[in-house]
Amino acid sequence: QVQLVESGGGLVQAGGSLRLSCAASGSIFSINAMGWYRQAPGKQRELVARIPSVGITTYADSVKGRFTISRENGKNMVYLQMNSLKPEDTAVYHCRADGVSGSGYFPVIWGQGTQVTVSS
Repeated sequence: QVQLVESGGGLVQAGGSLRLSCAASGSIFSINAMGWYRQAPGKQRELVARIPSVGITTYADSVKGRFTISRENGKNMVYLQMNSLKPEDTAVYHCRADGVSGSGYFPVIWGQGTQVTVSS
């Protein structure tokens, strides 16, 4: 069974920074893409950033220039460095892995999420 576990969320003042981490565990041979999504109260889950093993990294327009996604393939880890945080960044941030090959094939796996709260 493959699992994703996020960490690094918390409460921060506007203008501050946080770094989220996501670890994929289990029998994993490869992961096609990893990404971060967020869901604010009363809103739909939305893409924040996504990094494929090959290809172009994608960012939501609202976070471009402030957030940076990175990946350690050998450790099956993905990170999200969030700078210049705004109150509108407040949400539960979920890690997602696409195209996971290992003990089986898993098209999409989600983590449980970590809360990020930005105070004004």
